[in-house]
Amino acid sequence: MEALIRQYIAAYNAMDVPGMLTLLHDVVVFENVSTASGTTTISGKVDFEKLARQSLGVFISREQHIRSLTLGDRTAAVEIEFSAILAVDLPSGPKAGEAMMLRGVTVFAFSDQKISRISDYS
Repeated sequence: MEALIRQYIAAYNAMDVPGMLTLLHDVVVFENVSTASGTTTISGKVDFEKLARQSLGVFISREQHIRSLTLGDRTAAVEIEFSAILAVDLPSGPKAGEAMMLRGVTVFAFSDQKISRISDYS
């Protein structure tokens, strides 16, 4: 599980959508819960790919850094530090070219040796 998480984050940081997709279960569920922008939930690799490709245009660069990782039987909780440089102005205020930093927790679930759920909380 830890290796899958580290591979996923490396692909995310490299903006490698095909690399991210190879690690995901076909019926993956992605959920982003943000105090700033509410909750986004999608299901399946097709919708995940659409969202991942859409987000590429938002950032000039982006990086998730693992601060801590706790493994369970079929889940893992990862404390994440996220930093990015915006490519576009965001409705909530930050402008293109500005740096963004967030801390949060991502909970991963696994099925059939693939990531079956990603829940981001920030």
